[in-house]
Amino acid sequence: MQTPNLVDSSTNTSSKTQFYNWENYHCAYEIHQPINSTASDIPILLIHPIGVGLSRQFWQRFCREWYKTNHDNIIYNPDLLGCGESDTPRKAYKPLDWAKQLQYFLQTVVKKPVIVISQGALSPVAIELFKLEPNLINGLIFSGPTAWSVTTKNAPQWQQKLLWSVFSSPIGNWFFRYARTRKFLSSFSKNQLFASSEAVDEEWLDTLSADAENMGGRYAVFSFLARFWQRDYSGDIAAIHKPTLIVLGETASAISKEGKTETPDERMADYLTCLPQGRGVKIKGRNVLPYESTVDFVGAISSFVKELSG
Repeated sequence: MQTPNLVDSSTNTSSKTQFYNWENYHCAYEIHQPINSTASDIPILLIHPIGVGLSRQFWQRFCREWYKTNHDNIIYNPDLLGCGESDTPRKAYKPLDWAKQLQYFLQTVVKKPVIVISQGALSPVAIELFKLEPNLINGLIFSGPTAWSVTTKNAPQWQQKLLWSVFSSPIGNWFFRYARTRKFLSSFSKNQLFASSEAVDEEWLDTLSADAENMGGRYAVFSFLARFWQRDYSGDIAAIHKPTLIVLGETASAISKEGKTETPDERMADYLTCLPQGRGVKIKGRNVLPYESTVDFVGAISSFVKELSG
């Protein structure tokens, strides 16, 4: 099913949905570029978060603001396998799977170095991608990365397998049907994602609801809930030898119990201590900064992107 593009046609900078084949899967993406201008700066590759109804559509508000503020970077906005308009096979997805998909995308579609922007707990995908293809990444931006105590902890394999078996059963099917209701999406967004309940607007809920109609998207969500993304990434983070920007919300919080006692300042300090070329900035907002605090997020990353583009 195609999720409706909610960008105003008068400011629409995106191409129609395009596709490429990777390991016999049909994978979707779109390209954004400034209207009536030739893009000259380094391209940006976006990595959307995983969740009920989440796909590349998460980035539409960011893309509008990026070009509204006179930036001219081409933006590549793909749907990860299992999400959006990409194929949604029944499988347990791990960050390395998505990183390999994006590696192929960089090699065959983009064909030049990029700045990678990842959202939330998908920072491990960006980390794995850097390990696979460092020469095609000039810098990274982690928007609201996972709590440090979670990022540096190995999830027990028995627990991952148990959770996956539960979610793969009819119980998981029932749960996804409930989780895609507007009531649940609104409640979860207000309680876990946004700093202000008023920011959970109709555009956000409409986009999630439309994408969540595709039941095939449940396997990516279940993979996330089963914690297949979690292992100790401290060594890999310490090996990122390219400029890396951490953007955290002033009221950033953790969904998992391990990170609930961690303050945004503590999280920032831990990441910057580990990163060889790390820098950080805090802005207003909580956990979905490119959407809830779009203007501030664009402002926070602009100089970093410009510096790498020069």
